[in-house]
Amino acid sequence: IDEVPIDGESIRLGQFLKFAGLLDSGGDAKEAIIDGFVSVNGEEERRRGRQLVAGDVVTFEGRSARVAG
Repeated sequence: IDEVPIDGESIRLGQFLKFAGLLDSGGDAKEAIIDGFVSVNGEEERRRGRQLVAGDVVTFEGRSARVAG
């Protein structure tokens, strides 16, 4: 699992997918989330605007990244 530091208290899921390098664009992130290919802390997440906080683990296609505060 990659540790990905963020600025501030939280970050939206769609932004984090791009920031962590799991997806290349916002459009790709939106499609992956809507199609149910993204999980947060082991559970499928379909809300692009979900607020992530330090410790949350995001997984896409077998790659994971943890939000580091």
